[in-house]
Amino acid sequence: MSQWEGIEEFVAVVDSESFTKAAQALDTSVAQVSRKLSALETRLGVKLVQRTTRRVSVTDVGIGYAEHCRMLLDGLAEAEREVTESHSLPIGRLRITAPTTYGESVIAPLLMEFVARHPQLELDLQLSNDRLDLIANKFDIAIRIGDLPDSSLIAKKLSERQQYVCASPDYISEHGEATHPSQLIDCDCLLSSSSTWRFLENNKKLNLTMRGSIRCNSGNVLTDAALQGRGVVQLPDFYVATHLENKSLVELLADYRCEREPIWALYPQNRHLSPKVKMAIEFLSAKLTQGTLPSN
Repeated sequence: MSQWEGIEEFVAVVDSESFTKAAQALDTSVAQVSRKLSALETRLGVKLVQRTTRRVSVTDVGIGYAEHCRMLLDGLAEAEREVTESHSLPIGRLRITAPTTYGESVIAPLLMEFVARHPQLELDLQLSNDRLDLIANKFDIAIRIGDLPDSSLIAKKLSERQQYVCASPDYISEHGEATHPSQLIDCDCLLSSSSTWRFLENNKKLNLTMRGSIRCNSGNVLTDAALQGRGVVQLPDFYVATHLENKSLVELLADYRCEREPIWALYPQNRHLSPKVKMAIEFLSAKLTQGTLPSN
């Protein structure tokens, strides 16, 4: 019996907690999965899983063995990728996760263009404001904004985004234009989930707590409210850049803009980066750095 025999079936049973689901994932029969797992347990002389009519549970020794088996299978898959992808074409399924609104407004349109150029790719884009686990959810790339926690993941900086404080011309005409961030405390500010607005004054961070009659966790809703003259808003560039360009919104306090936030692409640490991941990251980086947004 080969030392590899039964390992794939065992890992599939552990991951799915079901012989039926494991068989479906491997495109084989339940009997075949059961036979190979039983043979593996016999060869090792230990019980890896406990089977009942209702559930499958992994033994303590099985849990540790499964981790080693996953590493072996991942290594084999990586070796095969190096061979099959040596032609450097992006192929297969590309799984990416990104923050919801930024993903909808910026990342999704760019990825549509990318897969149009590479029709042999399948795109699976999951938008969520939760920082989903790349490894557990088998994502190839995660788009993140802001500071990153320490991890074993590789981070490549794609671009940066800027927060802008702005209001409609009508609002400014009626209420006047603030010349210092502290003057906004007396304004009707359009607030997101946080009431804290960030500024830079003489290269030092200045955080102020704002008040307002409208609060919403949607940047699009706050943008619309600002366009209607309902108050002053602080939002990232991808919400307001077009409105600043066509003068439907006017930037306030440009000399006090806060620090730009980095935008990252995260991916698992592999010796061999597949063409689909490498080319997707390079494409996003090139497109995001081409943006023409207002600057000092």
